[in-house]
Amino acid sequence: MTKDLPTAPVSAPVPVQRPTERTFHGDTVVDPYEWMRDKTDPEVITHLEAENAYADARTAHLDGLRATLVEEFIGHTQETDLSVPVRRGDWWYIVRTTAGDDYPKFTRVADTGALPLVEPGAMLDGEQMLLDAQAEAADSEFYSLGGLAPSPDHTLYASAVDTAGDERFTLRVKDLTSGEIIDEAVTGAGYGLAFSADQQWLFYARVDDSWRQHQIWRHQIGSDASEDVLVIEEPDERFMIGFDRSRDGSTLVIQAGSTSTTEAWLLDLTDPTAVPVPAGGRREGVDYGVEHAGDRLLIIHNDGHRGFALAQAPLDAPDRWEDLVVAADGERLLAVEAFASFVALELRSGGLASVRLIPRAADGTLLVAEATDISHGGELDTVELDSNPNWDQRTVRYQLTSMLTPTTIAERDLASGESSVLRVTPVPRYDPSLYVERREWATAEDGTAIPLSVVARRDVPADGTAPGYLYGYGSYEVSIDPSFVPTRLSLLDRGVIIAIAHVRGGGEMGRDWYEHGKLLEKKNSFSDFVAAAKHLTDSGLVAAGRLSAEGRSAGGLLMGGIANLAPEQFRAVIAGVPFVDALTTILDPSLPLTVGEWEEWGDPLHDPAVYEYMKEYTPYENITAVQYPAIFASTSLNDTRVFFNEPAKWVARLRETVTSDQAERPILFRCEMVAGHGGRSGRYRKWEQRADELAWLLDQLGAAARIS
Repeated sequence: MTKDLPTAPVSAPVPVQRPTERTFHGDTVVDPYEWMRDKTDPEVITHLEAENAYADARTAHLDGLRATLVEEFIGHTQETDLSVPVRRGDWWYIVRTTAGDDYPKFTRVADTGALPLVEPGAMLDGEQMLLDAQAEAADSEFYSLGGLAPSPDHTLYASAVDTAGDERFTLRVKDLTSGEIIDEAVTGAGYGLAFSADQQWLFYARVDDSWRQHQIWRHQIGSDASEDVLVIEEPDERFMIGFDRSRDGSTLVIQAGSTSTTEAWLLDLTDPTAVPVPAGGRREGVDYGVEHAGDRLLIIHNDGHRGFALAQAPLDAPDRWEDLVVAADGERLLAVEAFASFVALELRSGGLASVRLIPRAADGTLLVAEATDISHGGELDTVELDSNPNWDQRTVRYQLTSMLTPTTIAERDLASGESSVLRVTPVPRYDPSLYVERREWATAEDGTAIPLSVVARRDVPADGTAPGYLYGYGSYEVSIDPSFVPTRLSLLDRGVIIAIAHVRGGGEMGRDWYEHGKLLEKKNSFSDFVAAAKHLTDSGLVAAGRLSAEGRSAGGLLMGGIANLAPEQFRAVIAGVPFVDALTTILDPSLPLTVGEWEEWGDPLHDPAVYEYMKEYTPYENITAVQYPAIFASTSLNDTRVFFNEPAKWVARLRETVTSDQAERPILFRCEMVAGHGGRSGRYRKWEQRADELAWLLDQLGAAARIS
C-alpha cells in the first residue's frame, strides 16, 4: 500500500553473529546478538549509526510529509503561552513558553490577593525569572528537569537537571535574592527534592548500579557532597524508595515500595537530623500510601480490600488504621491529598479517572457522608487533580480532558460546590464539532469485555475502508486514560480512526484488571489487544489490511507480542523503546530494575514455570517465518529503563526470519545517540521525532493525503 518507495535499492545493516549460550532450567538458548549490549564497543556504535543511516535512506521520500506534519503540530499549538499561575506562599508561580524555544521559563510574581491576569508574551512588572531552561539547555543536546522546589521562605530554588538522558540528576540551588547558584555539589541523584523547614538542608535520593532508587540522603546547602548524610536505605532489591514533603511543610513522608508491598516512614522537617519514624510497617502483599493530614495520617490501602480503602490513623499510632471509605464495586481508590478543610480522593470508577471531595470539620474529622464527586458527564472524560500546594486553600484545582477536550484547568469551591474554568489549553485550527468520540467494547478470548476509547472524524464512514491506529500499554496497573493529544489531529484529518485498547495488565477497570494481566496471566494483554483490533475491523470501523498499532516501553513488549500472535491483523507497528527481549533481561538480576520486576513478570531465574511461560511470549524468541507488519522501532542510547540492545537485537532477528517483502513492509530502527527513555528533549525536537514516526505510519497506511 506504500505509495512512494525509494528509487534505489538500499540494504539493511546486518550485524555479525557472535553466539552466546544461556542455560536455565535445562534449556539452552543460543543468542547471536547479545554482544550488542555494550554501548562502549565501537562496533556497536557503528552498527547503530548504520541503522540510522538505513532508516534515513528508506524514509527519504517522506521528507516533505515530515515537514508538513511538523508544521501541523506547530499550527495546533499556541507557541507563546503560559500556565495558570499557582500560588505558593506569597507568590504566584508561572511557567512560560516562547515561540521558537524548546524549553520553558519558570517565573513568579508577588501575590496581591487575586489570581494575576497574566498574558502570553511580555513578563509582568515585578515578575522574577527563576529558571530559564532554554538558556540552560543552550549547550546541551539533551536537557530534562527531574524536579523543582522553592524553599519554605521562597528565597531559594532547587532544581534537578539531566543532560544525558540517563535520569541521573545534578542538583542546583539558586539564591533568589542574588540570582546566584550557591550549590551544585550533588550529582548522580535520583528523583525527589525537599527542603528542611529551616532550609539549611536538602533531601534527595540516590540510585544503585542497577538504577534502583535505594537511598535517601541529606545535604547541607553550601557543603561538599562528601559530607552528606545517609538518612535511610532500602536493602531489599524488590523495593524502590522515594519521598514527598507534606502539604503543611511539617513532615517528609518516605515510602519504599515493590509492585505489591509498601512501607512508610515520617521525618520531622523541623528536626531534619532526626531518624525517620516508622508509619505503618511492612506486611507482604499490603500496598498502601500515607498522606500526612496535619492532626492524623490518611492511608490508601488494600489490606482486606481489593479496590482499596481510605483509612485514618493517629500520628502516635500510625499502624492503627480505621477505615473511612471502602471502594464500591467497580471502583479503585488511587490516592488521597489532604488539606486543612477538606480531603481530595482520586479514584477510578466505571473505567474512568475521577475525583471525590470530602469536607473536614473544624476538629479535622472527615465528613464522609458529605462527599461529592467532580464530574462533567462525558463518556470519555478524565478528571484528575492539578497542582494544589497550599495547606489552607479552600478551593481545589483539577484537570479535565478527553480525546476531544483539550486539557482544561478548573477550580471547585468547596463552600459553594461551584466549579469555574480557569483555562482551556488553546488549540489553534481545531474545530471539535468535526469529530466524535465514544466508548466501544471488544470481546476477549475468554469472554471478558475489553473497553476501547475511539475518536474519529464525523465524515469518515464506518464502511470498512478507513485506516486505523490502535494504541496500548497494559502493564504495572498503569491506565492509558482518554486525553487530548494535538498531534493526533494530523491522523484524524487524514481519515485515520484512532483507538486506545484498555487491555488487562493496566489499571483502567480496577485492581483485578491489573492482576489478570501480569505474571502467569500476562498473555491476556496480548490477546486482549488482538481482540480489540479484530473488533475495529469486524465492526467496519477500520479496513482489514489498514490497521496500525503503537506501544512504548512495556507497551513495546505488547507490540512485539501481538506482532507474533496475529501478524496478519496489522499493516504497520510502531514500537517505541520496546521491552522486547524480556526474558533475557528478567533473568539477569544485575540489570536495572530486574529484581523489582519479578513481582510484575515473575521470577524466571528461580521458577521453571515462569521461565517456560515467559519464553512462550517474549517477542525476541518467538518470531516466525511468516509475513509481518511493517515495523518502526526506536530507542535511545542512554535509556536506563529499556536498554537499546533489546530493539537492536529484535530488529536483526525480524529481518532474518520474516517472509515479508521488506521493500513494501520495511523493518526500520532508529537510535537517538544522546537521549533517554522519553526520546529527544525539547518540544520542537520531540515534534520532529514524532513526525518521523507518523509520516512513516501514514505512508504505510496509504493515508498521507488530508481530508479536504
